[in-house]
Amino acid sequence: MRPNGGGTSSGLLPQPVDLGALLEPFAHRGVDLGLDRLRNALRAGGEPETRFRAAQVAGTNGKGSICTFLHAILRAAGVHCGTYRSPHLVSWRERILIDDDWITAAALRADLERWQATGRRHALTPFELLTAAAFDRFALEQVEIAVLEVGLGGRLDATTVHPHRPVVGFATIGMDHREHLGDSLEAIAREKAAVMGPGTQAFSGPQPVAAATVLEAEARRRGAELHWVEPLPDAAAGGMPLGLAGRFQRVNAAVAVAMARALAHHGLPIDGDAIRRGLAAARWPGRLEQRRWRSRPLLLDAAHNPPSAQALRQEIDAGQGRRWLIGIQRQKEAPAMLRHLLGPEDEAAIVPPGGQAGWSSAELLEQEPGLRGRLRPVATPVEGLEWICGQGPLPVVCGSIHLLGTVLPLLDG
Repeated sequence: MRPNGGGTSSGLLPQPVDLGALLEPFAHRGVDLGLDRLRNALRAGGEPETRFRAAQVAGTNGKGSICTFLHAILRAAGVHCGTYRSPHLVSWRERILIDDDWITAAALRADLERWQATGRRHALTPFELLTAAAFDRFALEQVEIAVLEVGLGGRLDATTVHPHRPVVGFATIGMDHREHLGDSLEAIAREKAAVMGPGTQAFSGPQPVAAATVLEAEARRRGAELHWVEPLPDAAAGGMPLGLAGRFQRVNAAVAVAMARALAHHGLPIDGDAIRRGLAAARWPGRLEQRRWRSRPLLLDAAHNPPSAQALRQEIDAGQGRRWLIGIQRQKEAPAMLRHLLGPEDEAAIVPPGGQAGWSSAELLEQEPGLRGRLRPVATPVEGLEWICGQGPLPVVCGSIHLLGTVLPLLDG
C-alpha cells in the first residue's frame, strides 16, 4: 500500500510534452478499430497486460468522470493504482496517471521509444501504441490495478485487449461516433456492451430505454452480471460531497462507488471512509469548471455531443442573454447541440475547435436559420473570450475537448 500524496488533488494539468516522431498524428491514420494488432504486439513485447488487474469504463458521456472518482477512491484506500484515459486536454501525459502523479515526460518518451519497432512491425495505430506503452508502464510500476477508460466503442477498443477486467462500469450511452459505431442507439449500445465477458460484474446508472434493453440482453448472452445503480443523494439531502460539480456527477459517482465496492470483494482494502474521502477529493479540469480569464469569470465544460450539451444546459441557470464560445468538430451533430445549448436570447461565437476541422457559423446558419444574428465567427479563442466575457450571465466555453485544451493555457492561474 502507498499513501495518498495528493499530487493531482489540485486538478492541475501537467505541462505539454513534445513527442515528435514517436507518435504519428492521429489524423494521418484515422480510426482503425480492432484487437488483433495490439494483441500480437503485446505478445511480442512480453505480455505486460497480464501482470496487473484492470477495471474498465465504457459509455458515451461520463466515462472520464467515473474513472476520476474511482481512481480517487482507490488512492484514498492506499491502493497502488494507475489510470489510462483519453483524450487529453493539454498534454499527452494526462493519459497515464500512476498513484497521484502524471507520467513524467521522460518516462513517456522512453516507453514509446521502447515500443517503436514492435509498433511498426504490427502496424499499430497511435492509440494502440499509447495503450501498449501504458500497459507496459503499469506493469513496470507493479500497480495493483489499473482503471481503463474505453477510447471508442468497446468491442474493438484497444483497452478491451486487457485479459482480466472483472469489474466494468457504464457511463450514460448516447448518440455519438455514429460513423464508427452504428446509426442507432441500439447499435451503439451493443458495441459498448461487448466489454462484458463471462463472470464480469457490470454497473450502470440509468440509461435510455433502448440502451438499457441492449445492456441487459448482452449481459445475459455473455454470462455477465449487470447491476443498476441509483444516483447518489444530493449533498443537501445528506449525500456524500463530490469533488466534481454538477447534478449529473451524482450518477457517475454512484457507478464508481459500486465498482469500488465490487473491487473490495476482489481483495482491495476499500471501505466506506475511503469512498467518502475519494469522492470529495476527485478533481478533473474542464468539467463544469469555473475559471477566470483576465480576472473575468467564465465556465468551462467538455460537452461535445447532443446528450452532453443537454446535460450542460440543465446545470446552468436560465439567465437570458448568455454568451457562449463554441467550437464543434465536423463529425459532430452541431445543429442539435446548439438547439440544446442556446436560450432564446443567447448568442454564440463560433471558433475552430483547437486546430481541428470544425463547423463554421455560416454552415450552422444554413442548418439553423432561426439563429441568424445570434452567431458570429471568430478567428481565435482570444477573440472569442474577449467578446463573451464582456457582459450578461456567466459565459460558457464548450463544444470540443480540443477547444478546451486550447483555452485552458490562456486562463488565469
